Amino acid sequence: TMKLLLLLGLVALAQCLGPRVPLKRGKSLRQVLKEHGLLERYLKQHPYNLASKYYHAGVSAEPLENYLDNEYFGTISIGTPPQEFTVIFDTGSSNLWVPSVYCSSLACSNHKRFNPADSSTFVGTNESVSIAYGTGSMTGVLGYDTVTVAAINVLNQIFGLAETEPGDFFYYSPFDGILGLAFPSISSSGATPVFDNMMSEGLVAKDLFSVYLSRGSFVLFGGIDPSYTTNGISWIPLSAETYWQITMDSVSISGEPVACSFGCQAIVDTGTSLLAMPNRALSNILGTLGASSNGAISCSAVNTLPDVVFQINGKTFSVPPRAYVIEVSIDGYCTLGFQGMNIPTESGELWILGDVFIREYYVIFDRANNMVGLSQLP
Repeated sequence: TMKLLLLLGLVALAQCLGPRVPLKRGKSLRQVLKEHGLLERYLKQHPYNLASKYYHAGVSAEPLENYLDNEYFGTISIGTPPQEFTVIFDTGSSNLWVPSVYCSSLACSNHKRFNPADSSTFVGTNESVSIAYGTGSMTGVLGYDTVTVAAINVLNQIFGLAETEPGDFFYYSPFDGILGLAFPSISSSGATPVFDNMMSEGLVAKDLFSVYLSRGSFVLFGGIDPSYTTNGISWIPLSAETYWQITMDSVSISGEPVACSFGCQAIVDTGTSLLAMPNRALSNILGTLGASSNGAISCSAVNTLPDVVFQINGKTFSVPPRAYVIEVSIDGYCTLGFQGMNIPTESGELWILGDVFIREYYVIFDRANNMVGLSQLP
């Protein structure tokens, strides 16, 4: 009985921490395209620079190519009675959008489509929304309805009902839409983000949410689960309230600086899978690790590779090789989870700390204090 009481206590504790959305880890769009023999054509047609996500703030360019490697998806529902959708919870964008019955493109045909006629709480608008993509764009209309995330019912949430999907490749994507968790300042059409409504409607105990991307991934709204913060939390102030943007002091390997020597900006982004960095930093790091210029490295080298160490706000955050070496290929070569970006020089050095980084930490996104909290996972 003692064990049972303890278990019940833990269940009760988990419930009072706040509602959590479990995230499923599935095949990425890249894997699916590869299986269908379409990856090369896709990459040829979509020569895409990851950095462009961050140079259109306000214009809200949100390239679908960003989501090529995403593997974490959660379920939400919209409307009364609820219609379910699989979405990416993306801290690198701010809009919520899903396909709608107004979309007749092939890409929508095998995804869930929102039908406003089936929802008694839907309120339509004449306002259109357009989110620019690498090729084509997602266009649609804005509407209001109840959005349910975990057990939270967000009333009158504005969202995009997609009428066109960007390119035929969306047909293969493992998710229906995107739920953005960044700041209102970068939201397309000035649409209020879901979490902002959660805060203003008093639906969360604290104005923060936290993300865990390891075994049993989840997003927890309004709380911090103490079982994941036993190593303490390092709080880092935001340098801009747009993306979850912070200042890094340097990046080093084996005690030697390899990039960001004079400080740089970084974005903590659940919507990007890899660790993205300026091309110059990438070639430095690949050289230091003994990888080829396309990021391939002998799988047997994994045991001897050093950590990549990020100095942020006076503290060190390590990403070990088991985290940054990904995807074993057949011939004994592995790929590194790093990606280069063309960065306009006037923008300084910009990094994207995607899932490769986030998997190593329990990450708290604190809107009340405009900080990111990082707790090394035990």
